Amino acid sequence: QLSLFRLTMKRLFSTSHSSVDSKEMKKFQLVAHKWWDEEGEYSALHSMNDIRVPFIRDTLLNMSSNYHLGSPLSGVKVLDVGCGGGLLSEPLGRLGASVTGIDPLEDNIRTADQHKSFDPVLAKRIQYKSSSLEEIVEECMETFDVIVASEVVEHVADLEMFIKCCSQVLKPEGSLFITTINKTQLSYVLGIVVAEKVIGIVPEGTHEWEKFVPPEELEQLLESNGFSVKTVNGMLYNPFSGSWSWVESTSINYAMHAVKSGAREHSSPTDTLSEVESEQPSATAGTTV
Repeated sequence: QLSLFRLTMKRLFSTSHSSVDSKEMKKFQLVAHKWWDEEGEYSALHSMNDIRVPFIRDTLLNMSSNYHLGSPLSGVKVLDVGCGGGLLSEPLGRLGASVTGIDPLEDNIRTADQHKSFDPVLAKRIQYKSSSLEEIVEECMETFDVIVASEVVEHVADLEMFIKCCSQVLKPEGSLFITTINKTQLSYVLGIVVAEKVIGIVPEGTHEWEKFVPPEELEQLLESNGFSVKTVNGMLYNPFSGSWSWVESTSINYAMHAVKSGAREHSSPTDTLSEVESEQPSATAGTTV
C-alpha cells in the first residue's frame, strides 16, 4: 500500500509543471560567479548568516537532547534548497551537518563546488547537485532531518507545489526553515526601490513584488500541508552598517520555522490523503512560540 502511495506521488510530481521559474534562472545566471564576493551583489546574504545560522542552530539544539560539543549539528541531514553558491551550506557544514545543496542553475553549483574544495572537511560534508526540488523527490522520500529555503520562496513558480515537495523529502517531525520577504508597501519601497534602484545592494530586477509572500499566507500553506508553524520572527537589514537584526515587525523580511507532523499522525497513506483534504489552517497560526 505504501509503495502504491509513493508511486502515485512520483507520478504526481513527474507530470506536474516545475516550480522553477526560467525568468528567475536567467537573472541569477548573470551573477553566478559573484557569490563569494562579500562586498558585491550578495553582501546582504553574507551578513544574513550572522543571524540565520544561529537561528537554525539554536532552534535545532533546543529540540534535541544530545549534541556534540564543537560540532553541534553532527549527524543532522540538511537539504539546502536553492543553495546558490553555498553561502548557507558551508556554515551549516562547519557545524557538523551533512549538507546536500541543490540549485537548478549549473553555474551556481559549479561556483559552490569550487569554493567548498578549498576546505577538505567541507568537501566531505557537503554535496551539491544541479537539480530542482521536485526532481529529487523520487529518490529522497523522507530523507532529510532539516530543510532550509533561505531567500528562495519569493522566486519559485508554484509555491504550494514547493511546500508539498518539502514535506515529501522531509522526515516526520523534521524542521523546515524559511526566510523571505513580506508583501507590503514597505517591502516594495525598501526591498525593491531602495535596495535595487537607490543604493544598489541587490542587482536590479532581482525581485518582483508580486511574488513576495505574506507570512499569513505562508503559514496557511504550511499548516494545510501537514506542517506546524512554531516561530515567525521579523528581520531587518541596515544598509549603512551592512548588518541584520531580529525585530518584532515582519513587515519587510521574516524567518519562519515549521515542523512536519509526526509519523503517528500519518498511520496510512489513505489517512494521509483524507487528512490533507480535510485539514484546516491552525487556529493558532500567526503566533510566535
